[in-house]
Amino acid sequence: MTKLVPFLSRYWWHSNRSRHEVIARVYAPLIENSISEHKELIEAAGAEHLIRKDGWVEAFRSNGVRDVEFVEAERLAREYGISYTRLDKAELAQTEPHLSRDFIGGLKWNDPWSVLDPHGLTAAYLKYFESLGGRFVIGDATTLVPRSSGAGWQVKTDDGPVEGKDVVVALGPWSEEVTRKLGYRFLLGVKRGYHMHYAPAGKARLNNWMMDKERGYFLAPMNKGIRLTTGAEFAYRDAPKSPVQIDRAERVARTIFPLAERLDAEPWMGARPCTPDMMPIIGKAPRHQGMWLAFGHAHHGLTLGPVTGRLIAEAMTGEKPFLDMTAYRPERFNP
Repeated sequence: MTKLVPFLSRYWWHSNRSRHEVIARVYAPLIENSISEHKELIEAAGAEHLIRKDGWVEAFRSNGVRDVEFVEAERLAREYGISYTRLDKAELAQTEPHLSRDFIGGLKWNDPWSVLDPHGLTAAYLKYFESLGGRFVIGDATTLVPRSSGAGWQVKTDDGPVEGKDVVVALGPWSEEVTRKLGYRFLLGVKRGYHMHYAPAGKARLNNWMMDKERGYFLAPMNKGIRLTTGAEFAYRDAPKSPVQIDRAERVARTIFPLAERLDAEPWMGARPCTPDMMPIIGKAPRHQGMWLAFGHAHHGLTLGPVTGRLIAEAMTGEKPFLDMTAYRPERFNP
């Protein structure tokens, strides 16, 4: 784990409250435009049935944590215009009648949208892309090289070599496999997370995406079942799975909501690329013509995909990007 020390030390440095507040302000425009950019694609792809627009809930076990979170919610509402609703114990119980009475209240964030099936949504986006004339092929991104004659790039695929004037590297935690060969050094860490789906016991129903604030796990009603998600695990990208958090969170979750059997053969694991300053890398590669970078979104990859795509597309075509991209520039790691 010693190889993670440089990343973790910088991540810790940027986690200082005053530094993190600066990061939050320059990161906010991406989040603020995430729903509007998804909205256009959702409608065009006919994927409205995969979306809920009723926010999510934090549930509290103690007055102290509740009061701190209420103060923070007021600050976020004041500074960013975020909408929230306080829930007392009775209101939370009315909202979630099958939740145990271990909770003394909650906080509902009203603005976020939720995806009932992330794979289904991306498949709908792909179908829409293909309807516009786009082509989807499978290849080996590590074979990416400059074209032998003239400007542009070439990569090997199952359908043969594909060439283009421009290339976008958007490979998540695998982006370094391509950029390192070209002389770039990005200090990326990997946030790994796990989830498992469960059937509800009997006629139990979970109405909201819900976080058990003091225990650090999330329950989400999905098309596939009730999804239990864990916190972040910092580890090597290709290290074996260690779903300890799932087992521990499941034991707690079963005490507050009637979960029945597991619906997956084994826990799903995702590897999310994270930069030490917590902001994605979006923009033109500093030393290569026609190469664009779009990765490092941590666990906001699906959330920020469309807004990142628009920014990259506008920059590639010579338009003025609709948001200032300066804070996300690759040069902050590779001057």
